[in-house]
Amino acid sequence: MSEGRGRTRISAAFERLRASGKKAFIPYLMAGDPCLETTRERILLLERCGADIIELGVPFSDPLADGPTIQAAAERALTAGVTLQKVISFTREMRRQTQVPLVFMTYYNLIFKYGEERFVRDAAEAGVDGVIIPDLPPDEAGNLLRLAGQSGQAGKKGNKGRLLDTIFLIAPTSTEERIRTVAAACSGFVYYVSMTGITGSKLTIDKALQDHLSLIRQATDKPVAVGFGVAKAEDARILGDIADGVIVGSALVRKFHEEPADAERFIKELREAI
Repeated sequence: MSEGRGRTRISAAFERLRASGKKAFIPYLMAGDPCLETTRERILLLERCGADIIELGVPFSDPLADGPTIQAAAERALTAGVTLQKVISFTREMRRQTQVPLVFMTYYNLIFKYGEERFVRDAAEAGVDGVIIPDLPPDEAGNLLRLAGQSGQAGKKGNKGRLLDTIFLIAPTSTEERIRTVAAACSGFVYYVSMTGITGSKLTIDKALQDHLSLIRQATDKPVAVGFGVAKAEDARILGDIADGVIVGSALVRKFHEEPADAERFIKELREAI
């Protein structure tokens, strides 16, 4: 299902940015780290500081794609009793305070246990805009894609074209054929993983990364956001020059946990760099 049936909050955000010559700042938070009230405060802070889209992690006990920083954040959230259902309810409450696009990043086991149809329905009605499932390739996501691509009800969440945007990952090892397959299944934007490995690894910005982004752009006109390894403003600036959006995860989670008083300065620095 393409975005042609209507605009979602995510596609609208990228259209606004493109029209103004800007790139998307997409920070990541772990929902419930250390509690949902703190997550609420941080979402509002990120929006005030210029976040265009916010990626909201749903804690899972075996997060294969995540490095030690986000794994530890997930453990803190799980210890606080945070579940997928609670994060959906939390999002519904957040929609009273913000319309910033919110994208869940979670693992398929949680969605499978919750039920795909129920998840798509509940998430969409709560105001979730998209979903990233690192361990679910598009080849195995047919039912979820069908459910997410159904026409949304604008009165409930402001997305006229589909219930949820589906965002899949393209890796540096992806072949041209694989890139076309993944990009075709994406809506909202394409997530390019800047390196093989886990979140929080050190970023290397080289010709290979730029060449791979060129291949993705040849395969799709959808926006491409780059994540994994963005640790400082200079990383964000360089990636912002070659991508449509920059995703900052582990560095921000670490800053909030270790130096919360310095988080606002760090966020503004990232926003200004992109």
